[in-house]
Amino acid sequence: MLTPKEMAIALVKALDTKRGKEIALLQTNEISTLADYFVICSGTSAPQLKALADAAELAMKQEGIYPHHIEGHRGGTWILQDYGDVILHLFSEEAREFYALDRMWADATTIDIAEYVNNA
Repeated sequence: MLTPKEMAIALVKALDTKRGKEIALLQTNEISTLADYFVICSGTSAPQLKALADAAELAMKQEGIYPHHIEGHRGGTWILQDYGDVILHLFSEEAREFYALDRMWADATTIDIAEYVNNA
């Protein structure tokens, strides 16, 4: 079984394979009880968001981890996958700017993902 950080890194890597934009990994366990990590990523279109969501879900499934909850597939601008200790937020570029999770969780520790991605 993966640790929450290993889960988050696996998600980051999966998103990178589908050319996710502006991938951010936030450690939130010291400021919130919602989750230990948030993974935030932008996509350039509804089909890319779906591809990102599918890649993330497959990466977790291969580890025997399934989401507790998924929201947002129909809208095409935002998808959430809740893995308990790790929550994945996928946004269109416009929705990411509107919801501003990066700013809302500015007190979280940003984890450097450069060693895990090719697109950093």
